[in-house]
Amino acid sequence: MWVGKTKLFAKWADKEGLTDTVLVAAIAEISEGSVEANLGGDIYKKRIAIPGRGKRGGARTLVAFKKDDKAFFIYGFKKNERANIKPDELNALKLYAKQLLAHEEKTITEMLKAGNMIEVSNDG
Repeated sequence: MWVGKTKLFAKWADKEGLTDTVLVAAIAEISEGSVEANLGGDIYKKRIAIPGRGKRGGARTLVAFKKDDKAFFIYGFKKNERANIKPDELNALKLYAKQLLAHEEKTITEMLKAGNMIEVSNDG
């Protein structure tokens, strides 16, 4: 399974100290059905522990996910900064997720080269 993160998500994750190892573990949990919410449109809400804070006080991530295919971390926020996303934001993210999950390998490679997408490393 290929896993990526948007440039904006990567910047936020770096600021919060979320490593690729943690993100890969989150995808493994999603693959096993462990999610906080299925938001529809192949978007899942997944809690991720922020170093020193745990999952409960940690981050909330939104992941575009297609089982046994690919996953994209597309949005993240800390629980203490925001309760949830607005319906119009979710609708926009659903459209974005649909586009991302439809991309073939060639398009993803172009996005990586352009710096719009970053591959999540299984090596951490």
